[in-house]
Parts: sequence; C-alpha cells; structure tokens
Amino acid sequence: MGVLGALGIAFHSGTLNWGSLGESVKATLRTSCMIISLVAAAGFMSSFMAVAGIPRALAEGIASFNLSPYLLILLLTLVYIVLGIFLDGISLILLTLPVVLPLVTHAGFEPLWFGIFLIICIEIAEISPPVGFNLFVLQKMTGHDVFTIGRMSLPFFVLMIVCAGLLTVWPGLVTWLPEMVSR
Repeated sequence: MGVLGALGIAFHSGTLNWGSLGESVKATLRTSCMIISLVAAAGFMSSFMAVAGIPRALAEGIASFNLSPYLLILLLTLVYIVLGIFLDGISLILLTLPVVLPLVTHAGFEPLWFGIFLIICIEIAEISPPVGFNLFVLQKMTGHDVFTIGRMSLPFFVLMIVCAGLLTVWPGLVTWLPEMVSR
C-alpha cells in the first residue's frame, strides 16, 4: 500500500517518470539486498552463538552480578541508545537480540513485553539528539542543520523516554490485551 501511495503521489505531482522509477527500483534493490545480507549474517551469528553457548554464558554471568531486573533494563536501554548512534533499527535487533533475550528472560521479564520495550528503545536511539541515525536522514530530507533537527526532535525524545519508563513500571500496559485475547 505504501508503494502504491508513493507512486500515486509522484504521479499526481508530476515527478513520476521512467528515470525516477528506475532509480527507485535500484534503491529498493540495494536496500533489500542489504537487509537480506544482515538477516543471513545475524542468523549465522546467532547459530554460532547458540552452539558456542554464548547467550547462556552471558545470562549466567549477568546473573552472577546480582543486578536487579530494573538495573538490567536501564543498562540495556543505555546500550541501545549508544548503539543507535551507529546502527539502524533492523541491524540493532538482528545483531543484539540473540544475546539480550536470554538475559532478559533470565531476569524474569516477559518476552512480549521486552519486544515492545526494545522497539521503543530503538526508536529512542534513532531520534536521540544530536546524533541519532534518523536525525541525519531528516537533515538530508529537509536541508536543515543537524542541530536544528536535534532541537526539534527533543520533545519526542523526552516523550519516548517517559513512555519507556511507564512500560517498565507498568508492564501490564503491553501485556493486558494479548492476555485478554488468549483467554
């Protein structure tokens, strides 16, 4: 639906021609190949890590520190914000989830809750001023300098932090609907 909408907008605005359509197909092909390569590499890495026992060893190592579950979540949030400076969201998920999920489930968190929380953390990382990955995309699209984009994204960044905090304090905000449906 998104592609049809974009084609409709391009046609209506008069910017749709064979050249722009060809460039769009090439860009889509490049992006798809990159994503497929990432998925394949992440699958290989997670298989290797599972055979090597790395996620289990990390979970046991973190458990030996006797961190509270909330301190673990805080540390993971900070790690994802830092990684969001360098990587896009799909790469963050594919590269970190095989290691992080066993840690989180070992700490007693619901995997569904963590999935939603992870997406929010990645979105926080992607818009973290002034170096979030998406801010550079917005800078390229709008032509504004990155500091202006960062200043404009700051309220959204703060709201996302508040949302992550609310989900941490009240995990039922995520799990109540699936629980109601599964009854």
